[in-house]
Amino acid sequence: MAGCLRTIVIFGVSALNKKKAIASSDVARLAGVSRSAVSRTFTPGAYVSEATREKVMQAATALSYRPNALARSLTTLQSGLVGVVTTSLENPFYAGLTNTLTRLLQEQGYGVFLVVSEAATFDSQIERLLSYRVDGAILAAAPLSSTSAFELQRYGRPVVLVNRYLNQDNISSVSGDNVGGGAAIADLLAKGGHKRVAYLAGEGGESSNRDRRRGFTDRLAKYGIALYAEESGLFRHDIGVVAARKLLSLSPPPDAIFCANDVMAMAAVEVARAEFNLRIPQDIAIVGYDNTDQGGWPPYRLTTVDQNLDAMARAAIELLVRKLASSDTTVDHALVPYTLLERETTRKTGP
Repeated sequence: MAGCLRTIVIFGVSALNKKKAIASSDVARLAGVSRSAVSRTFTPGAYVSEATREKVMQAATALSYRPNALARSLTTLQSGLVGVVTTSLENPFYAGLTNTLTRLLQEQGYGVFLVVSEAATFDSQIERLLSYRVDGAILAAAPLSSTSAFELQRYGRPVVLVNRYLNQDNISSVSGDNVGGGAAIADLLAKGGHKRVAYLAGEGGESSNRDRRRGFTDRLAKYGIALYAEESGLFRHDIGVVAARKLLSLSPPPDAIFCANDVMAMAAVEVARAEFNLRIPQDIAIVGYDNTDQGGWPPYRLTTVDQNLDAMARAAIELLVRKLASSDTTVDHALVPYTLLERETTRKTGP
């Protein structure tokens, strides 16, 4: 039948004759050691003498042996897999964060089970992680519900959120100092003489968006500056274009826009130049957030906040690995310092 794979047997011998898999017992026999010594040799962190390790590795090479991770997981109840859940890989920040998390986890000896999901189906992906018996999970998805994270922890899987936190304070997290970053941008724009300052927001319910806005508006208030206008671009370029167009259609238009990420800031730059013939930064200042590679390209050269993505990813993995090693259930929150990068979309305020 088309579409079906069948094994055809002739005179009792399978036509799909498969080569016998090499087992750890074969390696142990050739090396003259116990099976447990073979197991310890291929278990990261397990003790085995150098002499035994050398004999086992020589025998494994001679037999072309590779340890069966699935079989070992049935014995140890650990799969060696860490789930990484993300969305918006079209957003260069999340693409870069996912790439860094994957690389660093592999350096730690973990396999990565990557789930890329839209917001509407995110919670349903938790069942997939549980069915593959991941040891723990790093959730880098922006539209994350608290139910999803708590469900993983309820089944004994340590969870670390990265680039956000939950108000319930029951899940460990690593995030950037978004309040401080927003305040630094307010300082920059106020010192640059801007009075009609607008905010181009991301997802309204996200902790990163809330904290950036709070740091920004609270610091503006100290200069006696009220937020002139606000629109939401949902962290996306296409919606950011529409939102920037609304802001720049005001009479008079803002003389500065802080965008909650670089993707929307690039959209604002494009609209300001192409549709409103504005000079940047002479007529309007535009600031982004995330320090993506694209934001530094010559057509943009965005002033932005660097969240120190590599440090954020390393801190998240260190926290998860510690919890995996010790069954630590303490809720921890780490804050990664920011760096403000002044480029060509704002006026120079320093020497």
